[in-house]
Amino acid sequence: MIPTFAVVGHPNKGKSSIVATLAEDERILIGPTPGTTRSAHRHTFSIDDQPQYVLVDTPGFQRPRAVLDWLETRSGSASDRQQLVARFVEEHGEDPRFHDECELLRPIIDGAGILYVVDGSKPYGPEYELEMQVLRWTGRPRMALINLIGSGDYVEAWRQALDQYFSIVRVFNAVQADFSRRLALLRAFAELDEDWRGALERALEALTAERRRRLERSAAEIADCLVACLTVTESSALGQAEAQQPLEANLTRRLQDRIRRREQEARDRVQSLYRHQALAREETAADLLDADIFTREGWELFGLSRAQLLVSGALSGAVAGGGVDVLLGGASLLLGAGIGALVGGAGAWFGSDELAKVKVLGQRLGGRVLRVGPVKAPNCPWVLLGRAVAHHGLVAEQNHARREVISLALTESQNFMDRLPDRLRRELAGLFRKISGGEADGEIRRTLGSLIAEALALEADQSAAGDQLPVDAG
Repeated sequence: MIPTFAVVGHPNKGKSSIVATLAEDERILIGPTPGTTRSAHRHTFSIDDQPQYVLVDTPGFQRPRAVLDWLETRSGSASDRQQLVARFVEEHGEDPRFHDECELLRPIIDGAGILYVVDGSKPYGPEYELEMQVLRWTGRPRMALINLIGSGDYVEAWRQALDQYFSIVRVFNAVQADFSRRLALLRAFAELDEDWRGALERALEALTAERRRRLERSAAEIADCLVACLTVTESSALGQAEAQQPLEANLTRRLQDRIRRREQEARDRVQSLYRHQALAREETAADLLDADIFTREGWELFGLSRAQLLVSGALSGAVAGGGVDVLLGGASLLLGAGIGALVGGAGAWFGSDELAKVKVLGQRLGGRVLRVGPVKAPNCPWVLLGRAVAHHGLVAEQNHARREVISLALTESQNFMDRLPDRLRRELAGLFRKISGGEADGEIRRTLGSLIAEALALEADQSAAGDQLPVDAG
């Protein structure tokens, strides 16, 4: 038996927002005009094509007083109330006066539990008690959700009233609720009916496992994007009399465009993993998340700080120190590791504004080819990764009732990657160096994906705790 819940209440109290959030369905129409929902709609939440639970979005009550009067005039005892509600729907199913009441009561008669939604930012009124009395007549398990739509706070008054009619009362902001709050609400659902407990506990386990899979798949997509962006090149034949500078500028623009497109493709795929295909982004606005990755502004905001870049560069240089002896023709007196660290650090410091390595390559037939790329700026992978982490954090915590364009506001002093533990940053720096050097096999991609998954998980934990990422000594 799949647990099914009818989401009911007064018009325009956020019922559809709650359904969209819990069903992870951005297609559900949400509007400020009362009566947006005119018919009951079932929304099944599934994972890997396995249904977990069903939510029924219903119209709001219109004539609860008339319904309650009809029921009370025909009731002989409390034992006949459920049958009377079913009889009311049967007799008035085609009556336009009671269209909305019949639509919301029908799934309850068929066995759905009740989620009664009120707006805790508005005062409690006696008209709501009529609705609660009608719902009590159904005899179905019921729970009340105090949604917070506006800025007012009448939660305590609502609690006192709702406690008289519902076994469980919870405050739940449908638009602001993150993943952990969704899980907490589903755990409360399991308390409504013993028959649903097992199914909902399995749904909670499936949701948690799916959350981890989404993070890992996002990390793999980000890793693929980084490899593509760090290895991409643009080239073109260079005529004998052709000036190199204009062609170089054109190829550089093409290289930039390819990296931007690849980054946008990765963002689209990450959003798809979280069922946010239609979620809009501010790609061209002068927002920090969308700062041009090829500008000093974007690097300073999203990559390593210069101090961290110097350390990462020095570490990478030390790893490659043995190669310095060969480059120097043996004149280094076998001090390659020390020189490598010095050169690596200095290159990171002074080369952080270099866009790409430009080469003129000779061809057998005597023609020349101008190649721009791959990107050699040491900060570029940190820029791309920082932007990807920021975007993933927004998408992962965005519930499906929120329809505004996602953006990110940061102060100029913030550097995402500086908040990573030293050990993780060193391992990433080593991989970036290998990829920039042309190594990008399957093992490197898998290792990079695993490290990025760790970074995404740390960023998620930091966001949930409101603290900075932990820093270890490595």
